[in-house]
Amino acid sequence: MRPAARLQAAIELLDEIILAARDDGASADAIIKKYFKNRRYAGSKDRRAIRDHVYAAIRLFGDRPESGRSAMLGLANKNPELEALFDGSDYGPSEIGSEENRADGSLIPAWIKSKFVGLIDEAEQNALLGRADLHIRVHPQSIGEASVVSLLSEATPLPLTNAYALPNGTRVEDGQPYRDGQIEIQDLGSQAIVAAGVQQNPKIVLDLCAGAGGKTMGLAAHLPEMARIIASDTDRGRLSRMTPRIARVGADNIDTVLLHPNREAEALQHLTGQCDLVIVDAPCSGTGTWRRNPELRWRMTAKRLQKTTELQQRLLQLGSEFVAEGGKLIFAVCSLLNDEGPNQVEKFLQIQPNWRDIEVDLPLGRPYRKGILLSPYHDGTDGFYFSCLEKL
Repeated sequence: MRPAARLQAAIELLDEIILAARDDGASADAIIKKYFKNRRYAGSKDRRAIRDHVYAAIRLFGDRPESGRSAMLGLANKNPELEALFDGSDYGPSEIGSEENRADGSLIPAWIKSKFVGLIDEAEQNALLGRADLHIRVHPQSIGEASVVSLLSEATPLPLTNAYALPNGTRVEDGQPYRDGQIEIQDLGSQAIVAAGVQQNPKIVLDLCAGAGGKTMGLAAHLPEMARIIASDTDRGRLSRMTPRIARVGADNIDTVLLHPNREAEALQHLTGQCDLVIVDAPCSGTGTWRRNPELRWRMTAKRLQKTTELQQRLLQLGSEFVAEGGKLIFAVCSLLNDEGPNQVEKFLQIQPNWRDIEVDLPLGRPYRKGILLSPYHDGTDGFYFSCLEKL
């Protein structure tokens, strides 16, 4: 493909991504994957160039552009070489009109800037759109295995036990250690939440919003085999992805439970007041994961944020019902907004006098309003807020 044709392909992809962001549709990665699946003629260099154009535009604009063309024209303001490709040639974008709209604006949507926690300054906000490092968690029993030792010769140790950073681009899932269940890909921030849970020495654990099971698998790796872990979620597709992961690592102490939305308590009624630890990794805006999913900025609106915070408060209350006396609850969000993290915890504690926040001992993160804050700039992790609460 010629450079102009690559640019036009990026514009077409951006049009789809913008509509999906507006209508809560498929992710940018899913749209790009489907686009290339239907266009086998695009070679590897073509795909790389098109993808680079798309993500350069997504990362540049905090507010959703009106179209893929306006986004690419806005990107051309920063990269004059792109402007020359609007030449009207076959399969390329048409020439630029004198009155055409060009996307502009800041990296962070204006309406959301004031909602960041007080420790997230401009440098922190810019780091949210940098490139995420590749972190892995090594199964404790696999540290001395030859294949793992060989892999870790290229790795950098991280502050948590058995956590390492690998060079970006390492094909972890193609390696024998991954296939043998000896390592997992997991951001250090997510591993920190697991470490906080392990410190509580629980015998019965409920991972209420388990998704595909990243934290569930981490708990299983670091807790004794007799510990019982129940992983539940309302999303059948995400929960089903945990099954092959459990088989790969041989975790026999995990049970999965599919929940019915708004009727979650029915399937978990037998656990009421029985769990030593409940983890509520609640759905959120994902502001802490913009490095990986920058188009999330185009999806969030004030109305969606309000609905999300209402769901978080309901799930926090629901999770608390399964905690035994003296047990712990960890509430976590991959968000750096006050509305989704500290405000939720403080509201819960105001209406639940038999609960208190407790400290956890971790070598990373910063204390912030009843919890711990993790961020890309300060900790090299995705952005997280989490709080450990105890039932009195």
